[in-house]
Amino acid sequence: MTSRAPELEQQAVEYARRGDFGPSARDLNEELTRLSPANAGAWTRLARCCLELGQLEQATAALDAALQLNPQNTIARNLQAEVTRRRMPPPAPASPRARRAASQDPAPRPARSRSSATAPIALDRSIFTTLGHLSSTAALEALGPRIEPLLMALNDRPFAGKVVEARNRAAQAGYVLFRRNSIETGGEGHVHAFHYGGRWEPQLNIGIFAAPQWGQDCVRAGIGFNLTPAGRDADPEAGQLRALAYFERMQQLVGSSWRQLLATWMSANGGFIQYGGNRPAIDMLPTDAIEWLTKLQNPIETGWVFCGRWLFANRADHASTLTDGRQLLAWFEQTFNDLLPLWMTVYRKDQGL
Repeated sequence: MTSRAPELEQQAVEYARRGDFGPSARDLNEELTRLSPANAGAWTRLARCCLELGQLEQATAALDAALQLNPQNTIARNLQAEVTRRRMPPPAPASPRARRAASQDPAPRPARSRSSATAPIALDRSIFTTLGHLSSTAALEALGPRIEPLLMALNDRPFAGKVVEARNRAAQAGYVLFRRNSIETGGEGHVHAFHYGGRWEPQLNIGIFAAPQWGQDCVRAGIGFNLTPAGRDADPEAGQLRALAYFERMQQLVGSSWRQLLATWMSANGGFIQYGGNRPAIDMLPTDAIEWLTKLQNPIETGWVFCGRWLFANRADHASTLTDGRQLLAWFEQTFNDLLPLWMTVYRKDQGL
């Protein structure tokens, strides 16, 4: 601390003891963070002041700093949960007419079209902050309702209908690409979703990752293979063998007719592979990534193999897409449209279609 910082610290603590988190306390703690950037307590108090004053963006930034200094800061984590709660829009109050109807035995209502029931959502900073600083369970509870509209919007896209049709022709159940409550936790700092019924198939997979655990905030979309035996199925061993057969077919295609096509697509679209529990292999050129895919000898031991497109929040052009709901929806749609022929070839060949 500088020579002036101890005095400011004492004053800031006194404000906190009195429960005063108003403008004066905010200015004091803000000054203290400038003088002593490593003071986690000052960042936490600043966040509390901003929260009380309704300055949610500033509170988020202060909490980021506090948790970077001390990831075990439980006060900051609790404040982060409160910021997330306050960001959630309140439910619309029911009209008197609706309340009266709800108290009676209502007649069946015509189903709304999915396009009118869903709207594109952005993956803004608050999504990644929540994911990075809450426990996996708490993050899933907080973010599931916010991310799900994206999946519902993708259900309306033509590529989704083609996937569902291919699966139905293979006697697989399902009438939508993504069912509700499809979002799952992949551990701290990671949530993901894959198409309905796709646990042991080449997954059309979406993943969201947060910086504290993964080095940077990022999003993926593409084709993934979960080759681990874990699952809720009655016969996970058979499921694992099925997933392995799909992956081996993928290796054959990528090693032959799809080699140049996929390399060109990855080069032009920010495509990277991911495997095991690792971050995306951004240091691998597309040709090297494809070589790795085709030569992998122990896929079951690797457990997870993914090939697809990525957005990184620390890149200005990517951040622009992430924070614009329409652009983001279009990005997901184009990614799956581009990879759909490869997915169809892998899936249909194994199914004998």
